[in-house]
Amino acid sequence: MGIARHFADKFEQWGIDEAFLDVTSRVRNFAEAETLAKEIKREIRAKENLTCSIGVGPNKLVAKIASDFRKPDGITVIKEEEVEDFLAPLPVRKLLWIGHKTEAKLKTIGVTTIGELARFDPTVLNEMFGVMGLQMHLMARGIDDSEVVQHTEVKSISHETTFEEDTDEVDAVLKALDELSEAVVQEVDSQNLFFKTVTVKIRYENFETHTYAKTLSFQTNRKQDLSKISRELLRTHLKSGRKVRLVGVRVSSFVSAEKQKTLV
Repeated sequence: MGIARHFADKFEQWGIDEAFLDVTSRVRNFAEAETLAKEIKREIRAKENLTCSIGVGPNKLVAKIASDFRKPDGITVIKEEEVEDFLAPLPVRKLLWIGHKTEAKLKTIGVTTIGELARFDPTVLNEMFGVMGLQMHLMARGIDDSEVVQHTEVKSISHETTFEEDTDEVDAVLKALDELSEAVVQEVDSQNLFFKTVTVKIRYENFETHTYAKTLSFQTNRKQDLSKISRELLRTHLKSGRKVRLVGVRVSSFVSAEKQKTLV
C-alpha cells in the first residue's frame, strides 16, 4: 500500500488488499496510465516479491471491475468509449453492491448480464429496488461520479456480510462473526494498530438495523479478544426468533503499535 500510495494524487485503501489511485495529474492519456500501471507492478514485485492486478478506467467503478478481470497478475485498460462494451457481457454480480439476493431478483425479470441491466426500463427497476434500482442502472452503463477519498487517519476498520438467506440460527451468525473478526484483525495488524472499542452491527430481515458497542479497559490487536467481545455483544442484544440478514464487526479508538508498550 505504501508503494502504491507514492504513485497517486489521491489514494483510497479498499479493504485489506485493494486500493483506488487517482492519477489524473500524472498521466495525459490511457496509454500513459498503462505505462504507470506497469511501473507500479514492477516496483511491488521488486520490493515485496508480490504480484498484483491493476484496472485502469475513467472512474472507480470501471477500474475496480477491470482490476478483477485478469487476476492474479494482469493489467486491464478500459477507455471511456469502451466501457459499455466491456461491461455488457459480464454477470450482474460483477457490479459493486449487487449480492446473491439482488442477483436472484434480477434473474426473475430476465436480467443476468450488466448489458441487460443497462437496457432495462429504469422505472421498473425503481419500483422493484427503490433508489438503488436507479443506481444499479447507472452503474450498468458505467456511470460513477464518486471520488477517490483520501483518508489521512484511520478512524475505524470494519467488515460485514449479508447472508444468502436470512437466518435465525445463532451458530451460523456467530460463525460469520468469527470470520469477520479474523478479517478485521488482519487489517488492524497490517496497519500496525491496536484498538479499544468494538462495535457489532445487526440487521434483521425487515432491514431494522442496530449497532452495539463496548469500550475495553485495554488496547488489543488479538483475534481472541475481538471474537469474545463481539460474541458477547451479539448474544446480549440478539432478538430471539428474529431472522438476521446482515452482521458486521467494527473496531475503533486506535493507537499505533509503536506507542503500545509490550509487557513481557
